[in-house]
Amino acid sequence: MAQERRGEWGSKIGFILAAAGSAVGLGNVWKFPYITGENGGGLFVIIYLICIVLVGLPIMIGEVMLGRMTQRSPVGAFRKLDGEKSLWQGVGWLGVLSGFVILSYYSVVAGWALEYVVIAAKGEMSSGNPALMSERFGEVSGDGPGATLWHVAFMALTVAIVIGGVQKGVEIAARVLMPLLLLMFLALLVYATTLEGFGEGFNFVFGFHTDKLGAGSILEALGHSFFTLSVGMGAMLTYGSYLRKDDDIIGASVAITIIDTLVAIMACLVLFPITFTYGMEPEAGPSLVFTNIPMAFAQIPGSTIWALIFFLLLVFAALTSAISLLEVCSAYFVDELGWSRTLAVPVCGLTITLLGVPSALTFSTATFGSGMEAAIGKSWFDLFDYVSSNWMLPLCGLGISVFAAWKLGDEARRVQFEAGSTLGKLQGLYVLWLQVLRYVVPAAIVVVMLHAIGLF
Repeated sequence: MAQERRGEWGSKIGFILAAAGSAVGLGNVWKFPYITGENGGGLFVIIYLICIVLVGLPIMIGEVMLGRMTQRSPVGAFRKLDGEKSLWQGVGWLGVLSGFVILSYYSVVAGWALEYVVIAAKGEMSSGNPALMSERFGEVSGDGPGATLWHVAFMALTVAIVIGGVQKGVEIAARVLMPLLLLMFLALLVYATTLEGFGEGFNFVFGFHTDKLGAGSILEALGHSFFTLSVGMGAMLTYGSYLRKDDDIIGASVAITIIDTLVAIMACLVLFPITFTYGMEPEAGPSLVFTNIPMAFAQIPGSTIWALIFFLLLVFAALTSAISLLEVCSAYFVDELGWSRTLAVPVCGLTITLLGVPSALTFSTATFGSGMEAAIGKSWFDLFDYVSSNWMLPLCGLGISVFAAWKLGDEARRVQFEAGSTLGKLQGLYVLWLQVLRYVVPAAIVVVMLHAIGLF
């Protein structure tokens, strides 16, 4: 089968928007606010920001670097750098597998958001009754056919975009969706500043309080820094492989990290003022945006419009990340097996859709995030989330960081770090990045993994 010509980004801003879209997703709008609520905000947020700078950003630079060096997806990148029989290819395989597993349950949550768009458009969020809102979320996320059908619909939308290719599919979608997402967030943020609970919400996010902070909170912040930046799953390596040799990976990585972090903070500054204004609890967990937000919108003028904007935002955020995950999976078959994109994308999309059906049928808020024992016993959704967040992403991130920091030759690594980058040429920055990647990042990842098995 003839090798398909490899895609590349049409512009630097196209890469930044697409990679930021990969990073900005449900992890920012859905997961980060609810884990912030569960851990009391305040110092938890500060610890999270430190983890982003010391762990997430250094890995991202290393991952994008490997992609740009090799112009290959994860498996091919390690094969090209270390030979046909290299065991390091296992890191690439883990990245591809992570894409399949994560997108399979990620699209289930995205499907809920898609259904809520329809519910909002119909004006069916007019009830502010907590019991009714909780019942509605149970219906949407329950074990009936609805959650599965919306999961299928979301995956079909993702496939339709990715099959268009890097420039005509992924990049165009990012150029449209990311600005729209940011504009909708700004509109909601402006609205949030007018609420009585904005001061209390702001203090909850940034106040120096530690009443609910524990060792587990610190490790959760550390683990989430992998998930939210899309590092450790091969997405940034794959997107980096579509860069030109002189594109600035340092400046782009910093820009992506800043955009991702700002969205996560904005999500909190939208959700918690609404939560406090209407007397709801910030510790609502996974259902925070699906119960608290509809209850709040039901009590304000123009509730249908605001609810529609919010859930469209949630869908856009999910879609930009889903695109990158499907691209990781598809790129392997295009790069390594010579499949055409028009074959690889639908096959991967169908496989992921089928893999996600058990998660759509077994979600339970009672077990979500409660650990391996509960997840194995009660929910495929929880099991996939637990294994990917606590094992697959950290292991792949560890492999990428160790390979980039120790396996690559220093001259080649420094050239790649500095190529096309003003920041990369700053005195001492390369040495600082390398030391963090060599020592701080692996230590942090090992701690996360020890905590996952209950040894720390």
